[in-house]
Amino acid sequence: MPAKHKPYRVRRSSAGLGLFAEIPFKKGQTIIEYIGRRISTKENADNKYIFNVNSRIDIDGSPRWNTARYVNHSCRPNCEAINRRGRIFIVAKRNIKPGEELTYHYGKDYFKSEYIQKMGCRCAKCQEERQAARKKN
Repeated sequence: MPAKHKPYRVRRSSAGLGLFAEIPFKKGQTIIEYIGRRISTKENADNKYIFNVNSRIDIDGSPRWNTARYVNHSCRPNCEAINRRGRIFIVAKRNIKPGEELTYHYGKDYFKSEYIQKMGCRCAKCQEERQAARKKN
């Protein structure tokens, strides 16, 4: 029996590693679940893979077996994170073609973290704007 083809693949991206569609996804289709150890928000392990579920629980998505950790931020995302009864799913906001990087908006709080403040947003939209501004000057 042939191996099942994965619907996404981790590969190089403008932000390091990213998750890319290997098949087409329809708007509203669930792509992947963000998984990891459930921790108290008070325990909040200081890492960039923490996903807030509610006022008491976070998901520590740092283990490499959490493939959803490779979905990068974009200020113009093609996906969104949906909380379904305390589980986080990445869902297509629009139709996505094979080869497209899967992205969602991480939220304003993420940009207050030390990880992002140092380098600023590295999504394709923001990089394009920075390049255009440099060309103007």
